[in-house]
Amino acid sequence: MIVQEPIVERKPNVGAVPTIAVSTLASTDIKMKAEKLSVYYGSFRAIADVTLPIYDRQITAIIGPSGCGKSTLLRAFNRMHDLIPTARVEGKLTLDGEPVYGPGIDVVDIRRRIGMVFQRPNPFPKSIYDNLAYGPRLYGVRKKSVLDDIVEKSLRGAALWDEVHDKLHQSALALSGGQQQRLCIARMIAVEPEVVLMDEPCSALDPVATIKIEDLMRELRKNYTIVIVTHNMQQAARVSDYTAMMMMRPDRAGEMIEFNHTRSIFTNPRDKRTEDYVTGRFG
Repeated sequence: MIVQEPIVERKPNVGAVPTIAVSTLASTDIKMKAEKLSVYYGSFRAIADVTLPIYDRQITAIIGPSGCGKSTLLRAFNRMHDLIPTARVEGKLTLDGEPVYGPGIDVVDIRRRIGMVFQRPNPFPKSIYDNLAYGPRLYGVRKKSVLDDIVEKSLRGAALWDEVHDKLHQSALALSGGQQQRLCIARMIAVEPEVVLMDEPCSALDPVATIKIEDLMRELRKNYTIVIVTHNMQQAARVSDYTAMMMMRPDRAGEMIEFNHTRSIFTNPRDKRTEDYVTGRFG
C-alpha cells in the first residue's frame, strides 16, 4: 500500500479552530474512524467531539499534555468504558465501516479484534505458556498441538521466542519488565486482533527495553493497525506514521486540535499549540 501524505490546507488565524488534515487515501484504507466522539463520566465530558481516522497497517500516535483525554480516547476504541457504570460514549466509531457501539454488538468480539496493551505489564500469575494459551482456550481451542503452534507463533511475533522457548512452563512473573510487556503483546496477538492499542507501553521500561518495544511496533505494523498513546515526543516521531494532537478545553474536556502525517506535525504544525507542545514550550 502506497501512503500519500495528507493534503495540508493552510488556514488563517492558526489555533482558532481544530485543524484536521484530509487524507487522499481511499476510504477502504481507513481501518477505524471516530466521528464527533465524546466520552462522559456522569455529567462530566472527558473528551469532546473527536473526529479521527485510523489508517490500516499504520501507526497512529496520540500525543498531548497530561489530563487531555488521550487514554480516555484510546479506551473508547475497544469499549473499555463499558466497565465503568457512570461512563457513556456518544458519537460514531466504526471498525471496517461497521459500528463499534450500538445494540446487538458483540463486545467480546470487539475486544478480540481490537486488543490493548497497558502502561504497566500485567502478565497473569501463570506460566508463560498458559498466559499465551489463555485467550485461544477462551475461544474454544483445546487441542494441544494447535495451542503449541499458537504459543510459538505469538512469541515469535513479539520477538520473545528466542529468550523464553526453554522456560515456557516457568512463571511469567519471573521475566524482566521489558520481557513482560512483550509477553503481554504476544498474549494479545495470540487471539489474532486486527487493531493493537498501546497506552504508554514503554513508560515503565528502561531505554534498552523501550528500543525493543519500538522495534517490535515497526514489525507488527506489517500485519496490524496500531494506535499508541505516548508522552514521549521522540518516540512518537520515531515510530508513528500519523499523529493526533490533543489539548484540554476551558471546560476541561479533551479535544483533538490537529491530525496529520507525523512529519508534518513535528516539522510544520498548523496549530500554534501543537508547535509549542512538540518543541517543549509547555506540557
